[in-house]
Amino acid sequence: MNSHPSALRDFTVDRRVWLLSLVAIGIGIGSALLAVLLLRCIALATNIFYFHRISLASVSPADSPLGHWMPLVPIVGGLIVGLMARYGSDKIRGHGIPEAIEAILLRGARVDPKIAILKPISAAISIGSGGPFGAEGPIIMTGGAFGSLVAQWMHLTDAERTTLLVAGAAAGMSATFAAPLAAILLAVELLLFEWRPRSLIPVAFASITAAIVRIPLLGAGPLFAMPALHSVGTAPIAIIALAIGLVIGLLAAALSRMMYGFEDLFEHLSLHWMWWPAIGGIGIGVGGIFFPRGLGVGYDNIAQLLQGNASLKLILGLILAKSLMWAFSLGSGTSGGVLAPLLMIGGACGALTAHLAHASVEAQALWALVGMGAMLSSSLGVPLTAIVFSLEITHSIAAMLPLMLGCIAAYAVTSLIMPRSILTEKLSRRGFHLTREYSTDPLETVTVLELMSQPLAVSPTPATVPQVYAFADETSRSAAEKMADASLSTLTVLDRATHLPCGTITLQDLLRGRQKSMRREQDRQRGFTTS
Repeated sequence: MNSHPSALRDFTVDRRVWLLSLVAIGIGIGSALLAVLLLRCIALATNIFYFHRISLASVSPADSPLGHWMPLVPIVGGLIVGLMARYGSDKIRGHGIPEAIEAILLRGARVDPKIAILKPISAAISIGSGGPFGAEGPIIMTGGAFGSLVAQWMHLTDAERTTLLVAGAAAGMSATFAAPLAAILLAVELLLFEWRPRSLIPVAFASITAAIVRIPLLGAGPLFAMPALHSVGTAPIAIIALAIGLVIGLLAAALSRMMYGFEDLFEHLSLHWMWWPAIGGIGIGVGGIFFPRGLGVGYDNIAQLLQGNASLKLILGLILAKSLMWAFSLGSGTSGGVLAPLLMIGGACGALTAHLAHASVEAQALWALVGMGAMLSSSLGVPLTAIVFSLEITHSIAAMLPLMLGCIAAYAVTSLIMPRSILTEKLSRRGFHLTREYSTDPLETVTVLELMSQPLAVSPTPATVPQVYAFADETSRSAAEKMADASLSTLTVLDRATHLPCGTITLQDLLRGRQKSMRREQDRQRGFTTS
């Protein structure tokens, strides 16, 4: 065979990426506007429920004048959400992100149009009535639903619809937190199930567009300002960051089990699930009596933790009361996100470390940030997203080294002790399994020439070229895809230079390509030997 360069490319992408990118830019604009609208709806619902007024002002339920009537508000909100789920769509129940993953993997990236309307409304009611949830999960689902609806109007493949759904989801997160890079990484680590230009480029365009649209509407960020950090690259700080990460990893596993333990308790109730969010509202109301700042999204709590001036009462309230309120109410199946509560709980654990050590305001802010990133990394299984997200919402680049240590340490713990993340556990309970490990297909690293049954001996005379064939220099994966597409178990192999047959490749040959990868994983031997 001639030694001319192969026709193979590093990436499988075509010009349709430009069409998808243009559509994704439009989706980015729409998703950003939807994110702003949802935030406004949450503020409106909070004002209606707790202050009995029509206003878009950002307020905290903790400042409500309702007094002893406050515990009833989350029950009313939960009842409304339960009715919406029963008579609207039960897909509005839950975190938001697992539902987006389910739509991608199981429903061809098709989202019911009702979800795009009911999910943000139910989330606004749930959070506005005191639910201790984040807005990010519903926003990601709403943006994803918008992207899916746009895609369903077009003549697209399943993979292309997935790209636009994820583009909408990433744009929603980007606009909410002014974190466009973290939104892209979240798409890669959690939603796309691939790292390919055909999907990464449109998703990035959507996320960047949403971040630009956000600026005149919500500001450029950072979302949470921090005090200036100095001398954070020392060995003692590294050791503390590592320790915080290890502890947070264990706590993340405990939180996941607690939340799903409450879900199991609700599953054993004889009442219809429509009533469960109202029961969850009872837990929110009771918790709100003892810890009013546990009600609602609580971004002000995150801001105080990252300023380094959180009181011990606030820190313990977030670790104990907020955890219980969040786990119990989310286990009831109401509508709400997990990101903001996890950030608060993780940040409070980091801040507690500083309090116990009688550290400075600067140190408390640093350890709160490390705790937040570590909790996000370990709970969701997204270490890169957690690192970049923590830096983007604070613009505190000086915290990078301890933040990275904490996030990776926490991720190492949960990767070992948790079979699934807090998000994918939801899918597992519905009977679905997915793997989130990205690796090169072993057949991509082996050419047809290495596996084909016949030696390379080009026939001196022309032959009839079969309808389906493989070139000797193409990847074995490409040959496997051709076999699957044509329902064949054997392919003729052609020399690319002459287009003459030079051998055959069978399914049995392809198995040898997989065996090569297995030996690479299993065979242990020394690289150096002693004489």
